[in-house]
Amino acid sequence: MNDHYYTQNPTSEHKYAPCDYVYRGHQLHFTTDAGVFSRGEVDYGTDVLLNALPDALAGRILDLGCGWGAVGVSVGKCWPGCAVVMSDVNERALELAGKNARANGVTAQTVLSDGLANIPGDFNAVITNPPIRAGKQVIYGMFRDCAGKLRKGGALYIVIRKQQGAESALKFLKTIYQDVETIEKSGGFWVIQCKGGMENEV
Repeated sequence: MNDHYYTQNPTSEHKYAPCDYVYRGHQLHFTTDAGVFSRGEVDYGTDVLLNALPDALAGRILDLGCGWGAVGVSVGKCWPGCAVVMSDVNERALELAGKNARANGVTAQTVLSDGLANIPGDFNAVITNPPIRAGKQVIYGMFRDCAGKLRKGGALYIVIRKQQGAESALKFLKTIYQDVETIEKSGGFWVIQCKGGMENEV
């Protein structure tokens, strides 16, 4: 049985591959591996997500399902004042994310967590390219849990391919958040911004 990128302990043989990426003028160098999502490159959806983020980010930022750290490291490099937390259920991915942060001069906390189960505190932004292949029940649970993790005025940023359920996800998100907006569409990928979690409004 092959490992999924959301396997906690991948058993596939290590096959390291370098990845260079430029984000908003910052040259970044990553190490990737087998058993981790998008070996050897920043996938198109993550690139669309990163480039759809606001011109300024501040405060605590969560890269949820961080893989080898493309989002968290890019954000930390571009906005060094942010307190970046990177989380993943995949131990191999999380180890790479920590190494990639250090290699690029980024300070970030790494947390092994299935969804948001082990992640302390709240955030000004949660950014995720969710593990679609884990199934709708899993990712919708993550979207719901994020509502309780956002600070007042904070936002959740999600990228989903249209053919993998972006439209139905958008409808579901509108049942949880007061302000849901598609802020980018490119190559079949939608970036959705969610603010004002219903759970936080008492």
